[in-house]
Amino acid sequence: MIQVALAGYTLVLGERLPDEDDPDCTHAALAERFDVAASPGQRHTSAPNVLHVQVRHHTVWPEWLLLCVALRCDREGGGDPGALLVPETGLLFIGAGERLLAYDLHGPRRLWEDQADMGFHAWQRQGDWVLMASELDLAAWDIRGVKCWSRFVEPPWSYRVEDGTVHLDVMGTLSSFPLASGPNRP
Repeated sequence: MIQVALAGYTLVLGERLPDEDDPDCTHAALAERFDVAASPGQRHTSAPNVLHVQVRHHTVWPEWLLLCVALRCDREGGGDPGALLVPETGLLFIGAGERLLAYDLHGPRRLWEDQADMGFHAWQRQGDWVLMASELDLAAWDIRGVKCWSRFVEPPWSYRVEDGTVHLDVMGTLSSFPLASGPNRP
């Protein structure tokens, strides 16, 4: 398990599949499991195709467990699972395998679930925008979790953001568009 402390939150990330009755998860304000099932008798097993995320908040003593999420993260076509926390809005983005999730930690509650065809690769924060790269998609959400745009891509592809402009290279074809409005709007 890896712990990252940021802006009053602690994110705990690992490949440990918690038991259904894990003391941490049973005391979480919100606990969710997606496509994971422990074998009978399996306890706290390291599972390379499972991502386990816990979020604690430091402003309540003892640290309050807000969220406990376990999800399958088959890496076929995609990269490693990832999470991005937007501290000022209390929003957590999670990507693993083909599943994308967003949580409002103030509730806590799940805001949405989306799909990354052929596998999630990475989150990136650019000011008031959160970009998600997957095998076949580049997409943007605002820091409140509202999806703003999506662009189909085909490997090999890459992008960079400079001065609010996305510069995209898809199989050698270059394009540029404003980050705020996306590829389909002026």
